[in-house]
Amino acid sequence: MIIIGGGAAGLFCAIEAGKRGRKVLVIEHNAEVGRKIIISGGGRCNFTNTNTAPENFISKNPHFCRSALAGYTAQDFVELVRKYKIAYYEKKLGQLFCRESSRQIVDMLLSECSRAKVDVRTGCSVKQVEKDGVFEIKTSNGDFCSENLVVACGGLSFSKIGASDLGYKIARQFGIKIEETRPSLVAMQFKNNTELTALSGLSMDALVSVGKTAFHENILFTHRGLSGPAILQISNYWQSGKPVNIDLLAGRDAEEILTENRKRRVGVANLISQYLPKRFVDAFVLQSLSGKRIDQISAKDLQTIANQLNNWNVEFRSTEGYDRAEVTLGGVSTSELSSKTMESNKVPGLYFIGEVVDVTGWLGGYNFQWAWSSGYAAGRVI
Repeated sequence: MIIIGGGAAGLFCAIEAGKRGRKVLVIEHNAEVGRKIIISGGGRCNFTNTNTAPENFISKNPHFCRSALAGYTAQDFVELVRKYKIAYYEKKLGQLFCRESSRQIVDMLLSECSRAKVDVRTGCSVKQVEKDGVFEIKTSNGDFCSENLVVACGGLSFSKIGASDLGYKIARQFGIKIEETRPSLVAMQFKNNTELTALSGLSMDALVSVGKTAFHENILFTHRGLSGPAILQISNYWQSGKPVNIDLLAGRDAEEILTENRKRRVGVANLISQYLPKRFVDAFVLQSLSGKRIDQISAKDLQTIANQLNNWNVEFRSTEGYDRAEVTLGGVSTSELSSKTMESNKVPGLYFIGEVVDVTGWLGGYNFQWAWSSGYAAGRVI
């Protein structure tokens, strides 16, 4: 078998197939494998999430990921990490990180590849893929043939580390449907509210929602708009032209807070600054009201301020694009693949795993777990 892509999914698939005695070649166009693993998690790799469940993934078919996730779980990967004595810790919400360096995960995968006698070729670019009985892969380092081909070359995010549309091109070449792709887990740019970019670098707790989907984490002001975990999460659900709702008090009732302090001789801005950063309050609360005391404003104005705090509807012009996106939303349609093996329903011997598939995880280690699980699903059957 030949695997195009030496990232998390490709290497893991190679390891599992190699263990079963398959002759495996991994082709990676970068000078080293696992580039995305190395830079992830601030260099510490958020390699899985102990809370992984199908509900943490977005796909046109939300049930597609169930079989693969059940076949190789987060606990299974943790046991492999422990076997290699890689120290790790839980940051929050089930997110597991290397205590030292993400390179430990890459070294672990390469060690497993070596034990499974996997042939890994780096600096090798795919020029053409054909099938005439067997798959013929023309590369910058020569031509290779194989009965099985696994496409594990990721999506369009992080072009700086060599991301490309090769996986989608191969799918289209064989008549396989692609679900519309767009940047995922990505910062967003204000359509209005551009004056708030002066708050760049300010982080605060918030409840961010689109429809019935909500995330309670930090938001971060940038030079162009908003970022932070809550914004990255909600970017997967945002639709152009639709506002994102931000509850700046994260579930606390602003009207109740203001009403309880109704008779105090305290400035509106000073009162709100007990709950939110003063720098933000000075820029955000209506200037005509912020200078007044809470006991001087009308009931209508009190409701206006409360609504501002609990229901800030933000319009975004766009996301920051693929260069700043963690992953790619959309991809090879799950209707084209077996959920148990990741094999194409149309082309025997052709498999798609990892980010190239229309399965996208939330922020927090879920996309790595999909890489391990989908790679394992294909590797155990080829």
